Amino acid sequence: MNTNGRRLFLELLKQEGVRVLFGNPGTTELPLMDALAGEEDIRYVLALQESLVMAMADGYARASGGIAACNVHVAPGLGNAMGMMFDAMKAGSPVLVTAGQQAQGFGITEPNLYAELPPMAAHFTKYAVEARSIGDLPRLMHRAVKTALAHPTGPVFVSLPVDVMNAEGEVAIGRPSRVAARIMGDATEIARAAKLMQGAQRPVIIAGDAVAQQGAAAELVALAEALAAPVYLEGEATTLPFPPAHPLFRGPITRLGGWIRKLLDQHDLLFSAGADLFTLSLPPDVVPVPDDMPIVHLDSNPWELGKNYPTAACIFGDALVTLPAITSALEAEMDDADRTRRSARMASVTAAAAADFAALQARARAEAEREPVSPLSLMQAVGENLPPEGVIVDESISSGAGLFQFLRNAPPGSLFGNRGGGIGWGLPAAVGVQLAMPGRRVVALIGDGSAMYSIQALWTAAHEKLPVIFVIINNRAYRILKQRLSATRGTAAQRGRYVGMELCDPAIDFAGLAAAMGVPAVSVSSIPKFIEALKLGLASDHPLLIDVATDPSF
Repeated sequence: MNTNGRRLFLELLKQEGVRVLFGNPGTTELPLMDALAGEEDIRYVLALQESLVMAMADGYARASGGIAACNVHVAPGLGNAMGMMFDAMKAGSPVLVTAGQQAQGFGITEPNLYAELPPMAAHFTKYAVEARSIGDLPRLMHRAVKTALAHPTGPVFVSLPVDVMNAEGEVAIGRPSRVAARIMGDATEIARAAKLMQGAQRPVIIAGDAVAQQGAAAELVALAEALAAPVYLEGEATTLPFPPAHPLFRGPITRLGGWIRKLLDQHDLLFSAGADLFTLSLPPDVVPVPDDMPIVHLDSNPWELGKNYPTAACIFGDALVTLPAITSALEAEMDDADRTRRSARMASVTAAAAADFAALQARARAEAEREPVSPLSLMQAVGENLPPEGVIVDESISSGAGLFQFLRNAPPGSLFGNRGGGIGWGLPAAVGVQLAMPGRRVVALIGDGSAMYSIQALWTAAHEKLPVIFVIINNRAYRILKQRLSATRGTAAQRGRYVGMELCDPAIDFAGLAAAMGVPAVSVSSIPKFIEALKLGLASDHPLLIDVATDPSF
């Protein structure tokens, strides 16, 4: 085709299935913005800072299950995006990130805003490259998207110099390629895993985000029932890989080594289904995994297999196609005595899970009349009032205990959380998720500290008329830091003085901030008022911010 670089770029995006482009433009993006003025098939979504651009694309990729695209501005813009690019890398989000670059040849003079972009992006992407000519664009763009979507999925980067975008020529556009994702695990390792699992008396399952991303929740349920094992979510769980209402569900583990070791000491085999073993928040006092514990590890990312702890069976494979094979092999290994023991174990494990959930419910109800609001009661209220089509975007940080357990009726694909820990992700990610799921209602649970990293996302929600309900969990502090510092029992804990962790002098007026950006808002300090506001938001087709005053104790 005879074209110019900027038109070719948009045609390549459309060929790869992109229909939404998140961005924040600058001078090096002017050729692209000019081309977009004549484009009818790609929706440009403006965010007011590049970190928001990246997080919106991350949320869109995760909710759509396909490629997302975003465009940022040269070196400072790419630098702004990199914190959220780190989160996208950790989440395995297939995002095509592009940035305008100064014209080649001009760059050697070190003009304003110039730096080499691929080396910057390489730290947090699977592939980073700069186009050198208009003829490069088809091959590099198709390669980048193919790489982003191949397991393990993740972000990629293409730098777009101004001269390439303005160049004209006859170019063969090519066509997309895809790497088949359904990798079946090795039969020998599956047989070894089944033998180990058949002999276990007290097995435990850790379920990871890979299960949800690969659409294998039902397959994991079948294996958990065949094994009669409790199912915990990984420590940085950001999806629902196992149904919370299932009697074997136990909720997420923590990221503390001592807690994990106490859990694993109760078991004699660990099966990890696409889970993280184990990213910790603090250096542990004890090794989380007992030396003699056999680990059966399934993952589609070979880097994670046996990364920190040796495996007894190591299965490289996709969860959707491999879990049924493991379940079948396990059933074939079992005799009548095994099945009798499994029935007894099932009764014991489900009774313990039911008792723990009943205790959690009772505690939440006992705290439901508190003002300011108990975070646990808030999570219960969210779970009980979320409609069947509701979707949670979770960046509640220290206030989210109990959320996974209370989402009893939430189907797979109903929760997206912040992976990686770079805060400020939740507000813009909710915008991306809502754009990817226009037929569902997004409720974003955001800590007040996190919200102030990316509060400008409210403007995009209002501008795009997206009916997101933003719930600000307002404890007027960086509560998680206060928790962690208090646990050290040092000077801060002894004096009750937490420097740089209070957000109360002056108090942040979230309702005022929302109103300034075109989002209606309400402030509440009780559970009944929160439920009333949530129902009001769900009945509306506009965004709403609910500022919830929560108990600041820790």
